[in-house]
Amino acid sequence: MVMLVFTLPGYEYVFKVIRDRFAYPKRNTRRDVIDRYHMVFVHDRVGRLVEAQEFEDLEFRADRFREEVLQELVSHAATTVQARDRTVTLRHVYIERKVTPLNLYLREADEQDALDVVRDYGDAVKELAAANIFPGDLLEKNFGVTRHGRVVFYDYDELCLMTECTFRSIPAPREPEDDLAAEPWFPVGENDIFPEEFARFLSMSRRLQEEFTRRHPELFDPGFWSDIQARLRAGEIMDVFPYPREKRLVV
Repeated sequence: MVMLVFTLPGYEYVFKVIRDRFAYPKRNTRRDVIDRYHMVFVHDRVGRLVEAQEFEDLEFRADRFREEVLQELVSHAATTVQARDRTVTLRHVYIERKVTPLNLYLREADEQDALDVVRDYGDAVKELAAANIFPGDLLEKNFGVTRHGRVVFYDYDELCLMTECTFRSIPAPREPEDDLAAEPWFPVGENDIFPEEFARFLSMSRRLQEEFTRRHPELFDPGFWSDIQARLRAGEIMDVFPYPREKRLVV
């Protein structure tokens, strides 16, 4: 919706170019996207944010592109992509290491691998929160799985600081019809987050959802998020361990 992404067969990196216009319902601007990528560049990534290398005026041979790919780039990123007879120049591009989107990984992995990754998915969200990062969108398609089976976040256009969010409980409906209404029956601010709704957006199988909610029930509790915020605002630096407990040194 925000980026055009392409790669070469067998290549371990992807190239990400900002679209000229963003699909509905995105309200970001090009500047917003660039600012968020810069934020990731200078922030503590705690091993859960894919590092993006930023380049300007990156030039390729035109014959390396399939025609349909080149047409897509020229049609939807004309601000950035300049195509000549022999060369294609990207005025601005991000390069990231390739990962498997989490939703696709869970669809194809065997049950044990899928269960391990679902547990790590929740750990990734918690560790990002401890580093004052809220992904903005917890959909599985915005997370990826590395070749080592580690879950990382790579879609930065909705990313924000935890301390900028307001985590709320959903107010009780005034009357039964409220639950069926197209619009919420309560005011919603721009930075309001309702953790109780997270479960609605999980697209994984029932078995995996059950494991996720069993392992990480606090992610659906506004109090958990508010507590993290309070600790961050108090200046606490929370520990984030790069290795699972069974692989850590015991002192």
